[in-house]
Amino acid sequence: MTSSRRVHQEPAWLLHHRPFRDSSRILDVLCRDHGRLSLVARGCRSAGSKLKGVLRPFMPLRLSWVMRSDMGTLTGAEVNGAPVALTGDALLSGYYVNELVLHLLHRHDPQPELFSVYGQTIGRLNAVGDPAAALRRFALEALALLGYAVVLDHDTGTGLALRPGERYEYRVPEGPVPAGERAGPLVFSGSELEAIARQEFSVPGTLANAGRLLKSVIAWHLNGRELKSRKVLREMRRTADRARQEPS
Repeated sequence: MTSSRRVHQEPAWLLHHRPFRDSSRILDVLCRDHGRLSLVARGCRSAGSKLKGVLRPFMPLRLSWVMRSDMGTLTGAEVNGAPVALTGDALLSGYYVNELVLHLLHRHDPQPELFSVYGQTIGRLNAVGDPAAALRRFALEALALLGYAVVLDHDTGTGLALRPGERYEYRVPEGPVPAGERAGPLVFSGSELEAIARQEFSVPGTLANAGRLLKSVIAWHLNGRELKSRKVLREMRRTADRARQEPS
């Protein structure tokens, strides 16, 4: 990309940032019409920068930039709505969503539907006590939009519709095949897979089944790489479990 291109007032979310040189940052952002891209925010870490309180994750933004190479230069940023104050598990879940987008979405690939789903998910994380259902819903919808849809309606060996009473083994990335007498973490009944497809996450069993399934599907697409937010959340829960088990 040799010629410069200017973009003004693009709706965006900040996914990740890291220091750059003395007072700048490199921003990884998700934009409505331009997809995922990286921008240099020059001087944003300096004491007098007006961007300090603006360039934050989970803050709806409007960004302006000039793109002269694969990385652009931020020229303006402003808040585009009420900030979302995630805390606790919801905050870690938000970072997990950000990591998924960073790893699954190719740079400069416009995905306005994914941008919309992302905003809805952040809103759900802010509104509910348990973020698990919002994460399952986001994973299913994001995978489908990015071309990695989870097959939940037919036997991929025969093409026939799933039978509610039959048992199926989900083989990543192909999909469900008859399980026969096999057992394992990715064996489900047809009715269980159909419940995941309908996103019946108010049912505890469906939520747990979706978690088992999506953990394996996402791990396959990430080539086994573990996301930092998932690791942190797991360690926090282990610490909390140990604390509950210790005698008072």
